[in-house]
Amino acid sequence: MAFEGLAEKLSNSFKKLRSKGKLNEADVKEAMREVRLALLEADVNYKVAKEFTKKVTDRAVGSEVMESLTPAQMVVKIVNEELTALMGGSEERLKMPAHPPAIIMMCGLQGAGKTTHAAKLAYQLKSQGHRPLLVAGDIYRPAAIKQLQVVGEKAGAPVFERGTQDPVITAQEAVRHAKDYGNDYVIIDTAGRLQIDEQLMEELRRIKEAVQPTDILLVVDAMTGQEAVNVAKSFDDLLDITGVILTKLDGDTRGGAALSVKAVTGKPIKYAGTGEKLSDLEVFHPDRMASRILGMGDVLSLIEDAQMKLDEKAAEKTAQRLLQNKMDLNDLLDQFQQVKKMGPLKGILSKLPGVGNKLDDVDIDDRIMDRSAAIILSMTPYERSHPDCLNASRKRRIAAGCGMKVEDVNRLLNQFRQTQKLMKQFGGMGKGKRRRMPNLPF
Repeated sequence: MAFEGLAEKLSNSFKKLRSKGKLNEADVKEAMREVRLALLEADVNYKVAKEFTKKVTDRAVGSEVMESLTPAQMVVKIVNEELTALMGGSEERLKMPAHPPAIIMMCGLQGAGKTTHAAKLAYQLKSQGHRPLLVAGDIYRPAAIKQLQVVGEKAGAPVFERGTQDPVITAQEAVRHAKDYGNDYVIIDTAGRLQIDEQLMEELRRIKEAVQPTDILLVVDAMTGQEAVNVAKSFDDLLDITGVILTKLDGDTRGGAALSVKAVTGKPIKYAGTGEKLSDLEVFHPDRMASRILGMGDVLSLIEDAQMKLDEKAAEKTAQRLLQNKMDLNDLLDQFQQVKKMGPLKGILSKLPGVGNKLDDVDIDDRIMDRSAAIILSMTPYERSHPDCLNASRKRRIAAGCGMKVEDVNRLLNQFRQTQKLMKQFGGMGKGKRRRMPNLPF
């Protein structure tokens, strides 16, 4: 995940501060020197890193911090506030004009992910009850229109295309089509180049003048580090973009682009691409990202993910069965499938307070749930509902059916029984019995 290296170094710097009861100016300056180095190693713009540490130092050497009972915590609080301000302060939403449709123009270099993220944005808007229309404005890249049609179909959004017609005319016709058919968002997928050139910019300027977009979103690849910031500045100078979509924030990127874009261009990051699925697009929340960088977790985003991706009725039904101690292996299978919808386990755990910074060297195998699900699926419906009937011969048959060992089947059943025992104790708590909560088995 992004920012892992930066988060670890910041955590080490603050650990040294916490070991001291009182702080003096030298302590703060030494810590800020380490913070500045950590930011530079994370590929943050040099001027941005220098200005950031100066602001933190100026605030941290004040009497309010030096005389507080927990000065180290006050320094962390200041760093959190300044990181949030550095990335924009608060989330920025798409604009909606008084008279729809809202017109969103997607731009960026070739390979940044414009087409995919146009579909991701359409998917998110559709899930919120809107009626987006995708527009194929890239007539140069081979199969670009076909790609948009494929991802548009997956997103459940119609695609407006006119072959190799002038993209400016296509964009104008698409806006008229949206007004006639009630589409409240028009997302124009424009052409990209391997590098910025006059021909590309001229076409983008013509589209902008023709349709007057409410938002111009620049799609940049976070993996390119400071080059992403340079690209953003170049596009902003020529087009006056309204925001940035930062892609591949789930990858092994140092995160410098996310910390530098707003400071260098003055334009906010509006969305972050966090995976390959259409649902892997998040509104960029500077305060939540700052908390994740400092190891404080991002519980709000985790809750929003759960609300968006999990089946509420199914979860409520399972919860009732758990509390009534009626859980069987069908319920366990449902839980595996629900958790899988939320993405990789490492991504989920990284949003928990105090956990994110400790996952750097931990190899979490997402196939654990797949293997457990395969064991359950190798059972008959009766066996899933009545796991106590599983004798040695049945276990051998199940293990052979899913290509695993009897020990794997036994391990899953032991975990299941521990969960049942835990739920039984929860039931006892409601009757006034005080019990110590055991650890969860998985």
